[in-house]
Amino acid sequence: MPRWLSFTVFRDRCHRRAFLAAGLRPSATALADGATVHCWVPARPDPSRSPLLLLHGFGATAIWQWSAHLRPLLGAGFDLYVPDLLFFGVSAAPGPDRSESYQAQCIMAAMEAAGVRRFGLVGVSYGGFVAYRMAAMYPTAVERVVLCCAGVCLEERDLAAGLFVVSDLREAIEILLPQRPEKLRQLVRLSFVRPQLVMPSVFLRDYIQVMCKDYVKEKTELIQAVFNERKHSDLPKINQPTLIFWGEQDQIFPLELAHRLQRHLGDNSQLAVISNAGHAVNLEKPKELCEHIIAFFLDSPQGSHNGQDVPSPNSQKNINFNQD
Repeated sequence: MPRWLSFTVFRDRCHRRAFLAAGLRPSATALADGATVHCWVPARPDPSRSPLLLLHGFGATAIWQWSAHLRPLLGAGFDLYVPDLLFFGVSAAPGPDRSESYQAQCIMAAMEAAGVRRFGLVGVSYGGFVAYRMAAMYPTAVERVVLCCAGVCLEERDLAAGLFVVSDLREAIEILLPQRPEKLRQLVRLSFVRPQLVMPSVFLRDYIQVMCKDYVKEKTELIQAVFNERKHSDLPKINQPTLIFWGEQDQIFPLELAHRLQRHLGDNSQLAVISNAGHAVNLEKPKELCEHIIAFFLDSPQGSHNGQDVPSPNSQKNINFNQD
């Protein structure tokens, strides 16, 4: 399909216009090792507002995953920083490092270049892996953390043990990096509780051509780095107050991983389980996610505001929200 007829290109432009209309502008930070981080930043940063960093997952670029959340979060008083992780959009790096730690270093460098030294942090799925690592590496910069369907407590052996719908890494990569319509359909059906019933191949091929053909090798290596020799016992314990936000019917990272993470973090964490939602809970329930982000960062008595230090909460909470 010609690009001027592409539905995916049209949607991409709509998302981009939404970011511009929300008062964000694109910025690129060139790092010393040759990496480049593309980030949407406030056109007019306001020191009276709370900086909030939003990290997307593996599904697409930042603008595709965060467009629906801009208005509520801006209206609540946040200054938003929304980067493309390395090898998504136009963010990239020439070196071989595919670790979450390297992603965290690059995003932190971009935040420092933007003049933001202390901020709240939200990470979805793979973005949650990077967010967790940022919280561990930069405890004085990261105030509070929301981890949305981020299976950071998984272990490599979980694949063979049957925790996931796939039993080997090759099959997982084929689904997470779909190159054929049938694999994209499978990804959508695994990610959403109520997936679109009709998914014509012509539109799926268009989406794959526009969104899934760049950096396939590098993204494959990112997935391999997530699973390779991963052990729960090696995961550091972060000390920031943490909200774990999860779709009850997540088939990519099952709910067991949310409970495993809450046990790992203990009293500094609270778990919000959203009914009738799957792995793409940020897209299925954007209103609920925004409400929880706002309450967690701004409304709670322990919440941080405008870069001030806050005490950690003393009680662990489990919350289940029944959403129709």
